[in-house]
Amino acid sequence: MEFMKSYREKRRERLRRLFERHRRLHAMLKEHGGDILDSENFRSTRSHIQHGTMTVHNHCMDVARYSILLNNRFGIGCNKHDLIRGALLHDYFLYDWHDKAYLSKRKRLHGFHHPMTALCNAEKEYELNDTQREIIKKHMWPLSVVPPVCREAWVVTAADKYCSFMETVGLHKGHGARAS
Repeated sequence: MEFMKSYREKRRERLRRLFERHRRLHAMLKEHGGDILDSENFRSTRSHIQHGTMTVHNHCMDVARYSILLNNRFGIGCNKHDLIRGALLHDYFLYDWHDKAYLSKRKRLHGFHHPMTALCNAEKEYELNDTQREIIKKHMWPLSVVPPVCREAWVVTAADKYCSFMETVGLHKGHGARAS
């Protein structure tokens, strides 16, 4: 009986720590990207699937969270404001890339051209600095050919690759497209 009590206490403590970490991450996202999170266009990304069953919105939120965690875990020293804003906007292309009719009009593949589309869309709505532009433009490296030059772009690129892999193989599952 004592074993079960100890097990429950440890489990409760672990869940409390996870909840607290999630709360801190969400507060950081709101602090540095509140205007993005509240925008109608960003909310519209909930209706597009990114990989597997994950929406573009949830994918961008996960990439932002994992970028923060990577930065903190390895002491990389990124500017958190730029890191979060770039991560939230890295896939701000605002279309369903699975739509064959839409893609047939494109001369290039989505993976190659969506960073520039996301950058153009983000610049129309938000004031971006060079670091944030670099994150959005280079997050698809090595497809973007020219590698990132700032540490924030490297961190977001790594977080994006991790999240994309986990979503594609079904280890990170979303809830599908939802109405905004």
